[in-house]
Amino acid sequence: MRVLHVIPSVAPRYGGPSYAVAGYCRALAARGIDPVIATTNADGDGVLPVPTGRATEYQGLETWFFPRHGEAFKYSPMLARWLRACVHEFDLVHIHAVFSHSSVAAGRACRARRVPYIVRPLGSLDPWSLSRQAWKKRLLMSSAVGTLLSRAAGMHYTTEDERRLAQGVAGNAPSKVIPLGVDDALLAAEVVPAPARQTRVLALCRFHPKKQLELLIQSFHDVTRAPGLAGWTLVIAGSGDAAYAEKLKQLAQKGPAAARITFHAWVEGEAKAKLLRESALFAAPSHQENFGLGALEALACGVPVILTPGVNIATEVAEASAGWLADATADGLGDVLRRAMLDQADRVRRSANARQFAQGYSWDRAAMALSQWYSDIIFAASPATEGC
Repeated sequence: MRVLHVIPSVAPRYGGPSYAVAGYCRALAARGIDPVIATTNADGDGVLPVPTGRATEYQGLETWFFPRHGEAFKYSPMLARWLRACVHEFDLVHIHAVFSHSSVAAGRACRARRVPYIVRPLGSLDPWSLSRQAWKKRLLMSSAVGTLLSRAAGMHYTTEDERRLAQGVAGNAPSKVIPLGVDDALLAAEVVPAPARQTRVLALCRFHPKKQLELLIQSFHDVTRAPGLAGWTLVIAGSGDAAYAEKLKQLAQKGPAAARITFHAWVEGEAKAKLLRESALFAAPSHQENFGLGALEALACGVPVILTPGVNIATEVAEASAGWLADATADGLGDVLRRAMLDQADRVRRSANARQFAQGYSWDRAAMALSQWYSDIIFAASPATEGC
């Protein structure tokens, strides 16, 4: 089975979606499926240092990069031409994203060559997401994107909340919830005992206004005025919107905890794992996250998490007592943050639950579900079964 994965970009600065497509593909390859990635060389205002217009190896996977024009829509005529010429070589196409030229072009090419495709919307059909630049999205939904969704063989969601929030927007295509996974190395590594961790709150994410990191910074300033919390630190690690990052740094310097709030560049691999393992708490106060991969990685390291309702995995985490659910307000987040920082016994209990919760998520489990779904779709679309 040969499956093409189309995504606007795989640069690390774009956060979870870029990371997840590689995780899915590596796990699918281990199950005997031949995954290929088609994307652009977008990397913010710059480009990735990769060859374009030919197959190359990227993160151990066959990847085709193409030049893009513009950042928001990532328009790539060369990618569109390649899709029209080559999409028939694949049994199925897995499209990651909705409001992007690569997604629209992939859908058109698939329909023209009668190749089945599924769409992973990455939370873009959530009401909050649709309210951003709403007029542009309404225009696209009434034309190219509407057709992309209505003609899909399936919709791939990563949480039940994501699927529920997309109801009435995504059309009538069959859907499945197949979560993201967490690297085996994180699940296998020894957990640092909760009392031995640094009194540190960690936020690890792409810098974007929807992450609401300003809310976390302000809450940390307020909370650490309390007796017994003066030794806590806040580390914010990531990359992305430069203007937003500067705003956050200015806010961090305008409060009583200024000396204890630090910013760290984007981290990967063992450096990221070390930062996670040694933190007492992980916070993600986002407006909207269709999954929350950073939170899952923290949970795998035994680190309890503080999430807001916009993080679609938050309900499951709270029900498992692997973290806390906080209102997306300064008072709501501050109250939960204060309680979590003061109560070490509760952190120890939730740490054990966090590790157990994460054990239910693996890339292999996700790949097993995807490969079966792929097979079912391909069988249903084959000429031999048409009309049966």
